[in-house]
Amino acid sequence: MRRLSRGAIAAGLVWMAGAGAASAAPALWEVRDKDSVVYLFGSMHVLRPDVRWRTRAFDRAYAAAGRVWFETRADLPPDQVKGLVDRYGVDPDRSLTQKLSPTGLATLRPVLDRDGVPLERVERLRPWAAAMMLSVAPMAREGGEVASGVDAATTRRARTAEKPIETFETFEQQLRIFADLPEQAELDYLDDVAREQLSPPRDGVALERAWLKGDTGRLGARLADRMRTDRPALYDALLRRRNLAWADRLDAEMRQGKGTDLVIVGALHMAGDEGLPALMKARGYAVRRIQ
Repeated sequence: MRRLSRGAIAAGLVWMAGAGAASAAPALWEVRDKDSVVYLFGSMHVLRPDVRWRTRAFDRAYAAAGRVWFETRADLPPDQVKGLVDRYGVDPDRSLTQKLSPTGLATLRPVLDRDGVPLERVERLRPWAAAMMLSVAPMAREGGEVASGVDAATTRRARTAEKPIETFETFEQQLRIFADLPEQAELDYLDDVAREQLSPPRDGVALERAWLKGDTGRLGARLADRMRTDRPALYDALLRRRNLAWADRLDAEMRQGKGTDLVIVGALHMAGDEGLPALMKARGYAVRRIQ
């Protein structure tokens, strides 16, 4: 459990990007009614320190915002994180190998061996938690870190400026999204991560660059759409239901008040006809992409 951190959970809630030192323009939308503006920015939670993702358009949106919204807090105390991960990510009754099929175990073992992780270290993890641990490992090897991700960096900036911060979910609610999955969906998720670790997609670098270039069409078609087709339970839990809840929250906020807010959530929450920009447009707001 020492290797399963807040960063691993956050990284797992979206596909990660870790491109090198390159200027970029990740996607940014403006949602507007007669007296309210919400900027929507699709983030990457884990990045290498040399990734330059901030632009003039983002900085203008940040400066105009009276509040900044995130999925959840990026600065929870480590002991609180550990307690919650232990509560929702550990199974004291059934081991991981008891849940895995022979084929699933055969797929997992070489990934653990490559990273120098004894099977005993993950035996009591639930499948989703083991998948999280594995998914963050490649980024860590490339120098990726939560502290350099969009969420953590912008949280520090807002705290320093004493700019109000709002969140859509608690960290416990995020963990329960995974803890409430059917066991087979957890096992499918772990198997997908392990297979991707063994055979990284040839267009992996292109996908990493897609976020930096603001190529939401590629992200949606390659990732969100594939998840919706191949892993509908995961798609429903991780993206669709959360997007709907967040859109309802933003709708209520815009109807009740006036002003400008900046919303920073994982990039996949912006993709497709069930992404936040599309959902806000369906609710009658003027939505335009500004970056």
